[in-house]
Amino acid sequence: MPGVLVGFENSDDAGVFQLTTDISVVQTVDYFPPIVDDPYTYGQIAAANAVSDIYAMGGQPKTALSIVGFPTKGLDFSVLGTIMRGGLEKLGEAGVALLGGHSVRDDEIKFGYAVTGIIERQHIKQNSGARVGDRVVLTKPLGTGLITTAIKRGKASIEHINAAVAAMVQLNRRAAEIALEFRVHAMTDITGFGLLGHASEVARASRLSIQINHAKLPLLPGTLAYSQQGFCAGGLTSNEQFFGPNVFITDSVPPDVRNVLFDPQTSGGLLIFCGPQDVDPLVHKLQSERITAVEIGFTSDPTDHLLTVE
Repeated sequence: MPGVLVGFENSDDAGVFQLTTDISVVQTVDYFPPIVDDPYTYGQIAAANAVSDIYAMGGQPKTALSIVGFPTKGLDFSVLGTIMRGGLEKLGEAGVALLGGHSVRDDEIKFGYAVTGIIERQHIKQNSGARVGDRVVLTKPLGTGLITTAIKRGKASIEHINAAVAAMVQLNRRAAEIALEFRVHAMTDITGFGLLGHASEVARASRLSIQINHAKLPLLPGTLAYSQQGFCAGGLTSNEQFFGPNVFITDSVPPDVRNVLFDPQTSGGLLIFCGPQDVDPLVHKLQSERITAVEIGFTSDPTDHLLTVE
């Protein structure tokens, strides 16, 4: 289709359509059921998660339309109002205008946004852009899926809940802005497919392999404990079944860490692929602004597996 710069062929985070020589739009949509008990926080997380795909492409989110599923019985509509207030507050922080939305009756609450942004063609970051020799940087700790599953089962401590919420409501806006100051070849955000799922998409699209050092992975407090106790979301098993055949995990990786690798994330960090000469100044700049940034691996020529974790 004329004008389509990025479609669905490489599982990129968002689509890009060129309107004029100078202007392209970038679009995405995301929504999900509640993962925390507080409605306001849930709305904040849903908004941060939805706009993240725009940042991961190298764009700037500008407008949003809300998507709501809400039951007609059993819940007061004030709950929906609180959810939407939380989302609106986070959209405001991102500089995104809410233009409207659509709601349907649903037995289970669902909430999120369709988001539209603008993007400069030279800043488009696609899954296919990584290069052999790139260093891989992650900008948020892992473990939200394990912790939110523990929340649903009433087993998560308040300390661990607060740490997970703080990570999920944090916008990827500044991390993306900083990344664009350096020679970054590809970016994606870590969400439902987990670290290895989203990394696999980059490796496949870029026709290379990725080596990850499990000892360097940043983890939210409580993550390994909940993994050991078996608080694994259904998506974790699905991710392992789907992406696992193309992944080699060495015996040095403990089983509780293996769960984290496939753990579905909500509003996770950016996975940034940059040249080796840029990784240290990039990580330093991110850390100087209190963004968790860790070099977790590198890319190589294709091997027998898309990913190797050791």
